[in-house]
Amino acid sequence: MAMMLRQTIRLSKSRDGTAIAVASCGAGPVILKAAHWLSHVDHDLESPVWRPWVEALSANHRYVRYDPRGCGLSERYVEDLSVARWYEDLEAVADTIDTPQFILLGLSQGGALAINYALHYPERVSHLILMNAYSQGAWTRAKTDAERLECETLVNFVRIGWGRENPAFCEFFTNLFIPGGTAEQHRWWGELERLTASPEVASQLLYEMHRIDVLDLVGQLTVPTLILHCRGDVRVPFGEGLKLAAAIPHAEFVALDSRNHVLLPSEPAWRVFFDHLARFTGQAPARSLNGLRQATLTPAEEAVLRLMAEGLDNRAIAERLNKSEKTVRNQLSTIFDKLGVRSRAEAIVSVLGNPGQH
Repeated sequence: MAMMLRQTIRLSKSRDGTAIAVASCGAGPVILKAAHWLSHVDHDLESPVWRPWVEALSANHRYVRYDPRGCGLSERYVEDLSVARWYEDLEAVADTIDTPQFILLGLSQGGALAINYALHYPERVSHLILMNAYSQGAWTRAKTDAERLECETLVNFVRIGWGRENPAFCEFFTNLFIPGGTAEQHRWWGELERLTASPEVASQLLYEMHRIDVLDLVGQLTVPTLILHCRGDVRVPFGEGLKLAAAIPHAEFVALDSRNHVLLPSEPAWRVFFDHLARFTGQAPARSLNGLRQATLTPAEEAVLRLMAEGLDNRAIAERLNKSEKTVRNQLSTIFDKLGVRSRAEAIVSVLGNPGQH
């Protein structure tokens, strides 16, 4: 069975009284993730896209994340969805953390929120990690009428097609985030759209994201900063990561070989990301699992493990191999025992090896 995740969810009040759902897993030094668009702290634990992130980040840390206003378990009917309120939501969540300092993680548009917080409260941020982030939204950085029209079209596309059982919309939108995902991961991503927010909220949030602009502020950052960006990221161009690295004093930059906006545990860049995260924050690097490949797995167990590495959940593996879900759960429990791992994410690495050693 998968690693048991014990999660606590509490509601925190933002400055304007909006209720923000805050989830916490694991123990150790705190990692706080600034909110991004597609988020549902309860549903994450079932997702083949987001559960591996929760498992990996909570393995040696207390991992704190929250749903943005209007989304997930946070207050859904909110009038003010502006970027200014997003900053206040992050402040409110950070105020609930009882340690003097924490690692601040910003993925995608969460990077701008994290940058703003680190500028105002540098004494609380021990390390700033920016992953596929940007300093200027697509509308702000647009240079031509065609680029601005593309922004408007995407907002309207979300307003019309968000959460509908429309294969064309699902395929287009999912491929902006996880083009390298499996069919099962794509299915879950589409489900996340329906659970996360209404079309009206999703389109308004995207409109606001397009107008983010912290480029003139990043040069004032004084906290240690690590920037990682996927070379083939379709959602946020690779050049945006380079722009951040050039503007932030003493920032360290790492290019990741991936086309995904959200890294998946089945790709080599996953391990590269977590190796750099551990090194930069002074944590012990994740132990290599290459030697565990010598564990004696039966052919049936190897088949289950490889399908899991493709991102399939237990139900999909059972259907593919013509087994019951109970049989798959039992086999995964045996596989984890043989490999000496606790989670699906660690087991997947045992299949792929450590790319940092290649």
